[in-house]
Amino acid sequence: MPEGHSVHRIARQFARNFVGRQVSASSPQGRFAEGAALLDGRTMTAARAVGKQMFLEFGDDLWLRVHLGIYGAWDFAGEITADATIRSAGGRMGQTNQRGTDAAAGDGGDSPADILGRQGEGTLDELAIDDADGEDSISSIGAPRRSRLRMSEQEKEGEELTEFPPPPVGAVRVRLLTDTAVADLRGPTACEVLDPAQVAQVIAKLGPDPLLDASTEAEQRFVDAVRKKPTVIALLLMDQSVVSGIGNVYRAEMLFRARLNPHTPGKLVPEETARALWRDWAYLLDLGVRTGQMMTMDDLSDDDYVKAMANRADRHWVYKREGLPCRVCGTHIVLEELGGRKLYWCPKDQA
Repeated sequence: MPEGHSVHRIARQFARNFVGRQVSASSPQGRFAEGAALLDGRTMTAARAVGKQMFLEFGDDLWLRVHLGIYGAWDFAGEITADATIRSAGGRMGQTNQRGTDAAAGDGGDSPADILGRQGEGTLDELAIDDADGEDSISSIGAPRRSRLRMSEQEKEGEELTEFPPPPVGAVRVRLLTDTAVADLRGPTACEVLDPAQVAQVIAKLGPDPLLDASTEAEQRFVDAVRKKPTVIALLLMDQSVVSGIGNVYRAEMLFRARLNPHTPGKLVPEETARALWRDWAYLLDLGVRTGQMMTMDDLSDDDYVKAMANRADRHWVYKREGLPCRVCGTHIVLEELGGRKLYWCPKDQA
């Protein structure tokens, strides 16, 4: 399932190539025909992500909410730019004109745009990354050209286009088309048109996202949510009502980086450890959006950093390293199932 950094990157692709343009909406598959008809011919005015959910705003206060789930993916094609990472003028992405996640609770005075924040357009942070596994990265970055780009849990650049728009491939739930770019959505868990009040209701159920709100209030909201629950921390980190955007990879890596036993009940997690988890998530999420990689290892040499960017096996502490020696202590990494998902951890360093 795409984690928070992937969804933020998809939203930035829309912000760069669709926002401000009139969009033709259709449902080649037919399952979203009614919703597409509501959006067809309107101008996209904003593209925002909150954790694993994305919201596209159109004229007349209509929003398209998309949750990719496990199987969902967006395919972009046309005169797109491969890397859609955008930095705000203030330097940190997604923190301009943001009132904080308390607004998501709904005090009656905030529109969805206020809640989601008006992300700045600043400068582009372009990093040439070549990932042999195709994980969350693309092979080239440069000027707009007519090509394909798939964005889901992984980002994969495809062939150059010979015609535009290209014919839909597979069961496309919704197609969004401008004069220069097209986005096809397949396999989402959620795809629906909402009004502003409904968008606010969805966001109110989500935990804080540090790319939208890095305030002390957001941090405290996370700390309080963790420390009042008997649920184990490994499950709490993936509970989207506690914190937005963390999935299986970041969960395992964050717990190792904190040297925290994944089975520790939330109420027994020390306050300073809970705060450190929030701040680490803010750091890793920002890094993931900027690079397109779930890079979780620090203090690498230049050579090791290049290797890590090129190969997933060289950029994680414990994820998918079951049976291999821990990079710190040499103990074999353990794999178990928790909450229906695979959990990787070191039984010595995280004892």
